[in-house]
Amino acid sequence: MFEVGRLCLKIAGRDAGKKCVVVEKLEGKYVMIDGLTRRRKCNTLHLEPLGQVLNIGNASHEHIVNLFKDLGHEVKTTKPKQKATRVKKTKKVKAKKEVKQKK
Repeated sequence: MFEVGRLCLKIAGRDAGKKCVVVEKLEGKYVMIDGLTRRRKCNTLHLEPLGQVLNIGNASHEHIVNLFKDLGHEVKTTKPKQKATRVKKTKKVKAKKEVKQKK
């Protein structure tokens, strides 16, 4: 039922309501999914299989994104956030002459 390439609907978790495709069958009742969801291990009880099976083979994330674009779905990908560079504050060092003049 949950063979590689099966189009599914995620029904539980934070990705609930989003479509995905089974990328790999894992041990027990777990599968690896990808698509409009995050690429991750998922319990088959959290998936509802749809009627369509895609021919994906051994697909990368980019290949899955292109398949979903062909189906008419927009896949949002996030880029890793760049670490903000911070300017280190330094104390202003007074010259010895300035210190002597104040006394």
